[in-house]
Amino acid sequence: MQKIRKGDQVIVLAGKDKGRTGEVLKVMPAEDRAIVRGINMVRRHQRQTQNQEGGIIAKEAPIHLSNLAIVVDGKPTRVGFRVENGKKVRYAKRTGEMIDG
Repeated sequence: MQKIRKGDQVIVLAGKDKGRTGEVLKVMPAEDRAIVRGINMVRRHQRQTQNQEGGIIAKEAPIHLSNLAIVVDGKPTRVGFRVENGKKVRYAKRTGEMIDG
């Protein structure tokens, strides 16, 4: 089970986008990276295809999971695991409340 999942609201802890928040679009556990909406934007040259226009486009690049923290009540928090009703669930260590997911 992963601490950061698709759909989580996260804040960037380090790098050029430090302090910005966004939603996780994709998690790549093999590389320990995630793609976050609007964070770590890069400009790429895109060849024209049948369904996409060519030119220079801006898109999100992956960011390392160690540079992200889940946001609870507007503040970053670490994530822990505990068993409730026979299921392993994530909880926010800052508040102790369960993280929906």
